[in-house]
Amino acid sequence: QVQLVESGGDSVQAGGSLRLSCAASGYTVSTGSMGWFRLGPDKEREGVAGIANDGSTRYADSVKGRFTITKDNAENTLYLRMNSLKPGDTAMYYCAADLMDGGSVMNPGDFVYWGQGTQVTVSS
Repeated sequence: QVQLVESGGDSVQAGGSLRLSCAASGYTVSTGSMGWFRLGPDKEREGVAGIANDGSTRYADSVKGRFTITKDNAENTLYLRMNSLKPGDTAMYYCAADLMDGGSVMNPGDFVYWGQGTQVTVSS
């Protein structure tokens, strides 16, 4: 019964900002690590940002300093704030939950649950 529902994707101009949300049901976001991943055209799934239950975070080098991953435990929601967006950020963005023991928040194969994705398109 675990369900993750992403929202907030949109089409924006380069330099713009978006905030993606991942609302969880049947899963408590405070209990473990979660992550954001993206799949662009003709690309493999890429780890974008991850957050552990202690609040520690990791980011892909390509987004470090521009993106911020957070949890709102009261709302049971994961967020990704994206600033200074570039055309290379264009992708379907997915949230993931329930990291396997010993897994990496940047490795999509190490997560159990996934949302359906939300599309982000950045134009020049």
